[in-house]
Amino acid sequence: MRIEQLEYLAEVARLGSFRRAAEEMHISQPALSESIRSLERELGVDLLERGRHGATLKDAGQELLPHIRAVLESVDRLRQAAGEQYRSIRVVRLGTVTTATVPLLTPSIREFRQSHAMTQVEVVVAQQDQIHNGILSGSFDLGLVNYLEDDDVPPELETTTLLRGRPVVCMRVDSPLAAHEMVQAIELRSEPLIAMRSGYLMRRYIHRLLGQPPAFPYAADGAEMGKLMVAEGLGLTVLPDFSVHDDPLEQRGLITWRPIADDSTQVKLVIQRARSRTPTRAVGDMHRIFVERARATRHWHQRPRQDHLSPLHQKHHTDLERPSIPT
Repeated sequence: MRIEQLEYLAEVARLGSFRRAAEEMHISQPALSESIRSLERELGVDLLERGRHGATLKDAGQELLPHIRAVLESVDRLRQAAGEQYRSIRVVRLGTVTTATVPLLTPSIREFRQSHAMTQVEVVVAQQDQIHNGILSGSFDLGLVNYLEDDDVPPELETTTLLRGRPVVCMRVDSPLAAHEMVQAIELRSEPLIAMRSGYLMRRYIHRLLGQPPAFPYAADGAEMGKLMVAEGLGLTVLPDFSVHDDPLEQRGLITWRPIADDSTQVKLVIQRARSRTPTRAVGDMHRIFVERARATRHWHQRPRQDHLSPLHQKHHTDLERPSIPT
């Protein structure tokens, strides 16, 4: 058994394709395929399901992949300790619905890189179901997704709540609704709405809020694109407050947000990983960093800056402040 065989298998599992893995590893596809075949013969199990549309891990492959990743992590640490110029980079893949980017996502990744300089962090924007399936199949190591407070979570995933917030209306600062202290749900019916694509939680929330909503003139793939479209004046969108507060577009005075009147809905941001797999050291460290940084936001970054709000508006937000993580 050779280290490169384990690297090839991990790369095929990550990319779901022999061709793409061969290109990434700078090896011919036949040579890569034969190397993995040789590994399967040595282990006495079939690790991959090969098909016309790519390659996926079989049950045996899913069981062995965490051990393979752990071996590769150990090899990395050994070579680094020996002072070698080692070019092969381990990858931690994080699936996200692009939420809480400023207060949590980017600071956590930055902190992770300080102790894992040789590990590449791959952030993949996807819908909730895609992230769930990716974690279970091994193509994602961790997932960041949103839930409404009464949603069920998959029992096969270990789920840890990071932040709690509320849905708010995100708008340009020159929108007529920005003069209001809060937005009535009925007012959203007369405004061009930028909805998240089908499969995102906030689209489901708008349907719940408005009953039969009007036709959406725009649909965005994630919060970041939604905020950019708002800043360009295309319409309004509805997002969790922790996805908007202190966003660079808000800091530049391009967008703002208002709570929704008579709505007590809570949204929580969670981090998930598979219960059935033992995480590698890098994945475990990243998970820990997200949880610790979420705790550090107890006084929360989501608290609205009140210097530009009226006294009544300030009081409204003060009354509605919540801790950002469960106690």
